[in-house]
Amino acid sequence: MPTTRKSSPRRWSHRATPSKGSPLQSAMSMLNFYLNRAGRGLPAKEKRVLTRAKSELRKAFGRSDF
Repeated sequence: MPTTRKSSPRRWSHRATPSKGSPLQSAMSMLNFYLNRAGRGLPAKEKRVLTRAKSELRKAFGRSDF
């Protein structure tokens, strides 16, 4: 399972700093922020890993409708 953290994405998002949104929204926001800021300098392989991590988060939260 490709992740950017050592623990599972679901556990990581629940432990993340509380926000107004759901844990899924918080985790997706962090991933998107990183992709948008570092995206130009990231190798294609790293981008694929982060994109797969987003898919894994959606699956972990039962939100495959995106």
